Amino acid sequence: MPTSEMVGDPVMQMMKETLTVILAGGKGTRLEPLTRDRAKPAVPFGGVYRIIDFVLSNCLNSGLRKLLVLTQYKAMSLDRHINLGWRQYFVRELGEYIDIVPPQQRIDEQWYQGTADAVRQNVRQIEEDPCSDVLILSGDQLYRMDFRELLKTHEETDADITLAALPVPESHVAGFGILKADEAGRVRAFVEKPKVIEKEHEPFHTPTNWIE
Repeated sequence: MPTSEMVGDPVMQMMKETLTVILAGGKGTRLEPLTRDRAKPAVPFGGVYRIIDFVLSNCLNSGLRKLLVLTQYKAMSLDRHINLGWRQYFVRELGEYIDIVPPQQRIDEQWYQGTADAVRQNVRQIEEDPCSDVLILSGDQLYRMDFRELLKTHEETDADITLAALPVPESHVAGFGILKADEAGRVRAFVEKPKVIEKEHEPFHTPTNWIE
């Protein structure tokens, strides 16, 4: 719940006006057999919890109250978990919600073809919301983050797009999209899961929302 210090806080007001899109449609084939009957974000973690609980907890603790969860593969257990465990924390009459959005096929007859395509196919839902900003998150990562700091930086730098990134060792770059940022934090180069990083491209960072 908001504290007395948060009342009237412009950052908290910005969080209320931010629409959060959570990408929760991945197959999670690398986690077989855990994902044999469920989507990766629905994989159990620590007893009764699920992987998606990390990002949902981050959202609520950051003051984000308008969430779209984009699902696709084997989503029934994920739908059930969200309905039973999370809907009670949102009051739709106050403009708060957590809505599960399967592929709508409004643009074509394809399922989501990737992260960007999942957002593209739901542009109508995003445009219909009177939001000031859109925050796009992954539903299958384990991390802790205060999104208020991210949105505050986004606002202060007057950026069109802000990426949260984590440095990774060169030995791990093949599994990530890798970006290069200058001293001001501006993205200057991007390579998708490169096999080799050339020296002039260093240092690179992954455009994920993981932090330690």
